[in-house]
Amino acid sequence: MIKKGIILAGGKGTRMSPLTKAVNKQLLPIYDKPLIFYPLSILMLAKIKDILIIVNKGQLNQYKKILPDGKNLGIKISFIEQPTPKGLPDAFILGQKFIGSENVALILGDNFFYGQNLTEQLLNYRKLDKGAKIILHKVLKPEQYGVAKINKKNKVIKIIEKPSKFISDLAVTGLYFFDNKVIKYSKKLKPSKRGELEIIDLIKQYQKKGNLSSDLIGRGGAWLDTGSIEDFYKTSAFVSAIEKRQGLKIACLEEIAYLNKWIGKKEILKQIIFYGNCEYSNYLKKIIR
Repeated sequence: MIKKGIILAGGKGTRMSPLTKAVNKQLLPIYDKPLIFYPLSILMLAKIKDILIIVNKGQLNQYKKILPDGKNLGIKISFIEQPTPKGLPDAFILGQKFIGSENVALILGDNFFYGQNLTEQLLNYRKLDKGAKIILHKVLKPEQYGVAKINKKNKVIKIIEKPSKFISDLAVTGLYFFDNKVIKYSKKLKPSKRGELEIIDLIKQYQKKGNLSSDLIGRGGAWLDTGSIEDFYKTSAFVSAIEKRQGLKIACLEEIAYLNKWIGKKEILKQIIFYGNCEYSNYLKKIIR
């Protein structure tokens, strides 16, 4: 069972410069909410209540203004500043004390997930006791991603970063579930040619030992990487369209906490005062009527 989750919200954000010279990418808005709300909502939907957010050095106070410690959501949020980006597996080295002897989930701070059965899937992923699980999504241009080739039982046969020749159209998304060995495996990794620890190399450690499983986000679901300006605004337009059509909000943290019975009406009323007179507050008012 996974009880702890990490959001990696560091990185240079160079693809979105000059916007990211002053503000961390994960604090920029996807429609009406900061991007960081979306990966945080995924961990909360998985009922993971102990969460570590890894941020760039010097940007901690920006995050604490919007996400102080998680008490307002009935969860616990901790922060660590990353001195310099060293690759995704560095999250497990930096977060070793936080992880302790537990298994852990990792989600990238700029990844967006949406799907009809997503909550049910997430709760199943959380049951992981041994090995690692990666989440895959079909893409048009697999050469731009780390991709995995799987057999009929969803077992990963091969995994490769940005393949020059087609092996599969299943991209490895930015949501991962690992047992506690992830710390040991991460420490053994050597930097790649670009000078960083690579998540694909980490995943391969589990694959070699036969302890890697996968699952697919089906046709009814969506995975979007908001790493570029174009993808960022596409995601924002997607959220806007869904919310306006359904009248329901995606990644409303208070709603998730309320439905999980982690908070009550009292806490939501405090949040309404905190956010002030805005559409988000109006939505929160509807929840507690």
